[in-house]
Amino acid sequence: MKGTRPLMNDEIRRVISCFDGTFAIRNRSLFILGISTGGRISELLGLRLTDVYQNNAPVTDLLFDRSIVKGQETSRAVPMNSDGILAVQEIIQWHQEQYGNPLIVSRPLFPSRNGQGTQPMTRKSAHLILKDAFKKAGLNGKLATHSMRKSYAQRLYEQTNDIYTVREMLGHNDVKTTQSYLGVNYTKLRKATEAMSLMSEKTNVYTSTSVGEAADEILFGELVRRGYDPGEMVNKKEIRNISASAVA
Repeated sequence: MKGTRPLMNDEIRRVISCFDGTFAIRNRSLFILGISTGGRISELLGLRLTDVYQNNAPVTDLLFDRSIVKGQETSRAVPMNSDGILAVQEIIQWHQEQYGNPLIVSRPLFPSRNGQGTQPMTRKSAHLILKDAFKKAGLNGKLATHSMRKSYAQRLYEQTNDIYTVREMLGHNDVKTTQSYLGVNYTKLRKATEAMSLMSEKTNVYTSTSVGEAADEILFGELVRRGYDPGEMVNKKEIRNISASAVA
């Protein structure tokens, strides 16, 4: 979805903890595979058990077959990291508990709630599930299923600093498309933006004096204007006690 933003690592962790219910493992695995492989939502929902689990083990390279790739132009293989492998292990176990053994390898990896798991979940369902998780995680901004793909692209670029590698893993024909995916580094942008801030917990933005000092200066000035002599007062506490009536 155009305009969606990527997620930072701390946001990803928060989202991972926000799935619950009978289909929590399915939904969490979809999210983790999305941010770990950069697959389009249509590609992820097109996966079958046999695509991720072979010879009784998760695959180390995930193949998005051309039959599910956008435009059906060419297949592409993406290395699986530890997060993705763990997600596959969890969802395979979930399939066994949910539908029994032996595994039907042609079954959709992310099945719909209906039809005994023989049909894949819809893109609309995936969107609503992730939207709910983003909300529970307290995230804001424009977020959708495509945020998973953009998060993968951003994180891979930060690790490799090689836009052509990112282009290859995303399956883009033009590197300009990849550039539009990367946008800005949100982690660095947020730190830089905060570093520009003139505000802090104890500093007055205009005078660079502490908030307490600034308040005292205003109070002293007002007391003098009202005819009091702050020098004759015992301490600031006495001044503040008088201020309630003097400045009111």
